[in-house]
Amino acid sequence: MCDAKGVKIVSNKSSLAKGLTQVLADTFVLYFKTHSFHWNVTGPQFKSLHDLFALQYNEIWIATDEIAEQIRTLGGWAPNGFKDILSAATLKETGQLPDASGMVSQLAADNRAIAQSIYPVLRAAQEAGDEAVADLLITRIQAHEKAAWMLESSL
Repeated sequence: MCDAKGVKIVSNKSSLAKGLTQVLADTFVLYFKTHSFHWNVTGPQFKSLHDLFALQYNEIWIATDEIAEQIRTLGGWAPNGFKDILSAATLKETGQLPDASGMVSQLAADNRAIAQSIYPVLRAAQEAGDEAVADLLITRIQAHEKAAWMLESSL
C-alpha cells in the first residue's frame, strides 16, 4: 500500500516488531555475556579486555532500550522476563566461563552473528518503507561489525 506520494506505507508492523524482538533478545544475551566476561576476565590482557568489554556492554545496554522502544512504537510489547528473552534469542548463553582468548573469540563471533541476523529484519523494514526501523538496524549492524573487528584485532 502506498500513500498519495507513492511512498510505501508500513502495513505489517507486527512482523517488524517480531523481528525486532529477536534482535533485542540477541542484543540482551550479548549484553549479559559481555558484562559477565568484563567481571570475570583474567590474565595478562586483563586491563585492556576489562576496559574493552566495559565500552562494549555500555554501548549494547543503550541499544537495548532503543530497540525495545522501537518495538513499542510499532505497537508490540518488549520481552518481560529472561525466559521470554532466551526463547526469542538465537544466541546462546555461555554455559561455562572460557579463558580470556575464548571470551574474545566468543564475543567476536556473537557480534558477527547478530549483525548477520539483523539483515533480514532490515530488508523487511526497507520493503515496508519504515525508515526509522531501517536506520536503527543499520546503526546496530555497524556497531556489531565494529565490535567484532575490535575483538578480532585483539586476538
